[in-house]
Formats: sequence, C-alpha cells, structure tokens
Amino acid sequence: MPEYVYRAMTKRGVVVRNRVEDVSKQILIQKLKKSDLLPISITQVGYTSKNKVRQQKRNITDIDDVMRSANASNVFQGKAKANLTTKEKFNLALSKTERVRPEDIRTFTQNFYLLKKANFNNIHALSTIIQSTDNMSFRGILEDILAGVEAGEYMYTTMEYYGDIFPYIYINMIKVGELSGSLTNSLEQAERYLEEANNVTKKVKGILVPNIIQFCAIFLLLIVGTVFAVPAVQNIFDSMGSNAQLPGITIWFSNFLNMVAAYWYIPTLIIVAIGVGIYLYITTPKGRYNFHYFKYTMPIFGKLIYLVDLSRFMKAMLLNLQNGMRIQDALDVSKNVIKNYVMLSMIETAINNTLIGASWIEPFERSGLTSPMVLEMLKIGMQTDLPEMMDKLVDFIEIDIDNTIQKIVKILPEFSYAFVGAVLIFFVLVVLVPCIQVYMGGFVLDSDLTAGL
Repeated sequence: MPEYVYRAMTKRGVVVRNRVEDVSKQILIQKLKKSDLLPISITQVGYTSKNKVRQQKRNITDIDDVMRSANASNVFQGKAKANLTTKEKFNLALSKTERVRPEDIRTFTQNFYLLKKANFNNIHALSTIIQSTDNMSFRGILEDILAGVEAGEYMYTTMEYYGDIFPYIYINMIKVGELSGSLTNSLEQAERYLEEANNVTKKVKGILVPNIIQFCAIFLLLIVGTVFAVPAVQNIFDSMGSNAQLPGITIWFSNFLNMVAAYWYIPTLIIVAIGVGIYLYITTPKGRYNFHYFKYTMPIFGKLIYLVDLSRFMKAMLLNLQNGMRIQDALDVSKNVIKNYVMLSMIETAINNTLIGASWIEPFERSGLTSPMVLEMLKIGMQTDLPEMMDKLVDFIEIDIDNTIQKIVKILPEFSYAFVGAVLIFFVLVVLVPCIQVYMGGFVLDSDLTAGL
C-alpha cells in the first residue's frame, strides 16, 4: 500500500505533518478533510508490502489523536520548517524526480492486454502488474486506478485525473472498451497506437539529434579556436619580433568576439527582447494561429509535421468510428488529440458542416495542406465504408510519412554539409592560416632575429 507524507493545517492555523499509509491520495485527502484538516501537500514516499504484519496505524479521522501522535518539532507556524529524517528526504527527492515515461505506459498496456486475454479480471490484472512495476510514480498511479476499480468505478475515470500522464486518445480507448464491454480489443488498439506513435517519434529524433549536435560542435569549434588559438599565434608573432600581420579576416573576427565579450549585455538584451516579442505575439490567438500555420508550411519539416498531426487525428477518428460513433461525435472526440490551431480550426469547421448537412471533408480540401490522394480516399469512403477506407488511409499516411522522412534524410545532409563546409572554410581562414604561417616559418625572414645574422 502507498505511504504518504502529508502536511495539513488545523482550524486554529497549526500545521501538522505525519506519515501514513492509505489506498490512494484521493482517499487520504477525503479523510483529512473529514477530520477538519486542510491538506497543504501530500507526497508519496514509498510502499509497504501487503504481506508484512502491519503496525497499528494512527487514526487520522480523530483530530485529537493526530495532534497527540504528531512530533512536536513537526508542528509549526509561520516560517518554521519540519524536520524530515534522512530516509524521508531521500524518498521525497526520488518521488519528485522519477517521472512517468511513455515506455512505462506502453509496457503497462502490453501486460494488461496479455492478462486480459488470459481472462484475468481488472482487479486481478492491475494487482499483478503493480507488483512488477518499478517506477514508483507510475506505481502510485496504478494503485489509485486499482482503488477506484475496487470501489466500483471505471478505470478511465481515474485515468482522466492523470490527463498529463495518459494521452487523451488512450483514455478514450479505455473508456470505449469499458463501456462497450470490449476492453481487450481496446487495449490491443491502444498498444498499437502507442507503438506507432513511438516509432514516429524515434524517426524524427533520429533525423534532428545528429544534425543539431553536428551544427553545435562545428560552431563551438570555431568560437573556441578563435578565442584561444588566435591570441596564442599573435603572441608568437610578437615574441619573435616579426612585422608580419595576421590575416585581416582573423583580426576582424577576433575584434568582433572581443567586442561581444566586452558589451555582451547588448546582444543579450536584443536576443531577449526578440524572444519576448515573439513569445508575446504567439500567445495571442492570431499569433499562435500564424505560428502554427508556419509550422505546417516551413521548409523541409513542414510537410512532416502536418502528416504526423493528420495521422494522429485520423487514427483517433478510425478508432472512434470502429467503436460505433457517429462522424460528428468522432470528430468532436478526436479533435482533443490535436494541439495545432490550424488543424483544430479545420476540424471545428468540419463539425459545423456536419450540423448543416455539408461535407466535413471540405475544410481539409480548402486548406491546401492535405494531399489530393487523402481527400479522394475520404470521399470514396463516404460513399462506401468509411471505417474500412480510413483504415487504408491511415496505412497510406504512414507510408507517406516514411517517404517524407526519407526525403528529409537525403536533403538535410546536403544543407548540413553546406553549413559545415562554410564554417570550416571560415575556420581555416581565421584560425588555421595564422597557424600555418607560424609553423611554415615565413615570418622569420622579416624578424629582428634574422636581421642580426
């Protein structure tokens, strides 16, 4: 059972701290409120094995008992702080830093699906999975879900409380499965959805991360080489008494860096002002819409971003249609998986079109962002079997995403090599040319040392 450290305030304004076990955080909050305690913070710090012999716990429903059992050093007012034990501090730090990863949700879904196929009921399946869950934060969430199921609630009702952990479409799949009695099928769909989303994310990261690292490394090499190598070469020139001068471009770039170092606050303020201005603009509805439209039309990555959002929306539509939803309801539910204002406006227009009897495909066609192939498949699906055609459409979009990624993989290195080549040429002119002059010894002919021979 989860263990919690809570801080709460009494009616008199006295803050108390205690460590207790309870089924879930929500139930603990309810118990504290019934005891006239106002919760300030509740942090999960660990678990106690159900097989252990438990000690008699404090009755937190009795306020007098709480006050008697609370450590006097942990009852404070004003700015005084509670004294936590070393173990409690460690557990609190661990609980705050351990986040729930997509891999945790995917593993849970796979295990839950397998157990449901083996005819486990929800309580038995959740209890089994909790015992093998290593992530403390996610384990606490599963404990809350299990407590809700044991209390007669649906799983999705507790998952909705953790909307920042579970994707909206994932919660909707579980909801449809529980309400329709086909949870096993919904889990299979959810597993496939998470796997496909993870594959797309890996592909995009595989493109971006290496090129970004390469850009940063080359740029850092130029800066470090100029800051350290150029002054060292100049010192060698001066120490040998040479009249030779460093190349003009080297002197210019070195002076530029010195000026930036001396007046660093000016470019910093300019960059900050530009950043704040852009941020304030994109926080407005018009600015955010324009920014999101730019994301769909930007060079190289624009088409890929649009296809990924379209694929996510179409998958949600397909799942909802397969579960018996009407087109209007499927559009209304599926829009929650999209964050881009441009596509959201298209979906909202499509919903309005269904209300007046117009085509819901028309906004996607008018946007100019959707390919003719996708539009034609949707139109044919409306005339025949939409879920079946949309299943094929999702496969087509996945193929289109793969093809787009392949094109980016071919195009991006060309831009990368051009940038790297320009930086390397600049690096040679600024840093290596003076070094070559030193090691080739050309300046010695003009030095005072040779004049004395």
